[in-house]
Parts: sequence; structure tokens; C-alpha cells
Amino acid sequence: MSNSQKVIISCAVTGAIHTPSMSAYLPVTPEQIAESAIEAARAGAAILHLHARDPKTGRPTQTPAAFTKFLDLIANSADAVINLTTGGSPYMTVEERMEPARVFEPELASMNMGTMNFGLFPMLRRYKDFQHDWERSYLEGSKDLIFRNTYADIETVLVELGAKGTRFEFECYDTSHLYNLAYFVDEGLVKPPFFIQTVFGIMGGIGAHADDVMHMKRTADRLFGASYRWSVLGAGRHQMPVAATAAAMGGNVRVGLEDSLWLGRGKLARSNAEQVGQVRQIIEALGLEIASPADVREILELKGASSMKLVTGE
Repeated sequence: MSNSQKVIISCAVTGAIHTPSMSAYLPVTPEQIAESAIEAARAGAAILHLHARDPKTGRPTQTPAAFTKFLDLIANSADAVINLTTGGSPYMTVEERMEPARVFEPELASMNMGTMNFGLFPMLRRYKDFQHDWERSYLEGSKDLIFRNTYADIETVLVELGAKGTRFEFECYDTSHLYNLAYFVDEGLVKPPFFIQTVFGIMGGIGAHADDVMHMKRTADRLFGASYRWSVLGAGRHQMPVAATAAAMGGNVRVGLEDSLWLGRGKLARSNAEQVGQVRQIIEALGLEIASPADVREILELKGASSMKLVTGE
């Protein structure tokens, strides 16, 4: 099997969607984030998508100082592609969100491809009690929240990070985001191969029905042909069904506690590695192979792990 036919597993270790009160297994401290990321890599995740949190409150943070506390640990213990978020939190400015990737110059960074409503407030139906004061207001505030990713914002990130050799995981929450990406391709600001992460099941974006998955795939095929690598992210309970659908179609997959806290109906995942292991079983049951970090670097034409600026400055 050629490298391009192998399935890339990405793992989003901890993100801005869930709060510490939702699961005792959500990694919050730098030590927890590092340990969880390393375990996920050992389970088969070739790409580690990383956010940071305030270790005392669990609140999402994009200060480079917060990332320094776990980046070296991960890079020195796991041969995985480091993918730093530029999404951060919808409550942050684009300058705040891109700062860790600007400082550390990773092989890969996420890039949200359009402004959208980003509704987290339905989670309040399930979760009533919170450890920290910010958690309830964080969710409630999303009822009147616009996740800003203007053309100027996107161009700023593409130009500044692209100049340092960082490539992108283009997060597309709806078909309009695919067309936005096509615009920047036409402008010459990004070059193939494009790594397109189609996102399903976030309120404000496209749904998670199989027809939605097919529609995004057809649109991306028409716009980018053979110049892109397709991956999927299913939010919440949609994580594994969407991953299975895409893997059967030759796509790549992203799992992790940023996107879903669950391993199955009513069963919390105890670690990112559990989710990676479950999706790996699905992939291998289909007779497919998973991609190694070396495969991913070749498939996506990445600049290599040694190019990243770690906290030591090396």
C-alpha cells in the first residue's frame, strides 16, 4: 500500500469546546496534556493537534508560555507531527490565536476557514454543575457569539505562518469554507497538497448526516481534484460514525477529547489514546493501514520536526 493510501489519524488532545466539569478525563495541566498526547501517539496518532489550558482554572489559553510547559515533553517523547491551533477559542482575537504558532513555527497549524455562529450553549442541557465560574458563562455566551475568521484574518495567518514553512490543517465547517479556501488557492497564498479537515456536527456548521459528509467530499473533489488530502472530524456522538464513513471512502480521520468526550453511548473516554485505539480498530477492520508520522510528512510535504522552535530555542 502506498503512503498516499494509508489513513492518517489526527488526535485533538484538549481544546476550547469542553470544560473541566464535563469529564474528569479531560487533560488540563501541562503534565496531563503531555502524557495524554504521548499516549495517543503511541496508540497510532500520527498528528497531535494541541491547545493549552490554564492549569488552575482549566480555561483555554493561547499564551506561548502555556505551550512551553508541554511542547518539549511531547516533541522529545513522541515522533508525531505537532499541529498547533490558531483557532484557540472563539472569544480570542486572531492575533492571540496565532501567537503560539508564530513563536514555535510548527510543521502544521490549524486554520479555520470562515466566520460562523459557534453554538456551545446546547451543552447546558446536559451539564448543570460546574467547578469554575467561567464555565457556565462561557457556554451561555455562545448563544450570541460569532467566531470571527474574516478574509483579512485568514490572510494574516496564511502569510505570516506560511512564510516560516508551516503548512495548514484547513478546518472547514461548511461548504462555504471550501470555497473560501479555493479563493486563497487562486490568490496563490497556499500551495498543494492541501490538508482539508471537514468538520461535522458543530452547531452553526454543517450537520453530521452521511449526506452531509458526501456533500462536503464532492464539493472538495470538484474544487481541488487530486491536490488535497481529505480528513473528517465528527463532534460529540458523531465522532466514530463519521470517521468510519470517511475511512471506508478512503479518507483520513481526527479524533480526540477536544471534539468528543465519548467512547460510546453513555461511556466517557478515559483518554485520547482510547479514542485513537477505537478508530484504529475500525480502520484496520476495513483492511486499511494507518500512516506513520514519516508517511504524513511525505504525504503533506511538511518541513520536518527539526524545524520547529522548541522552548529551548533549538
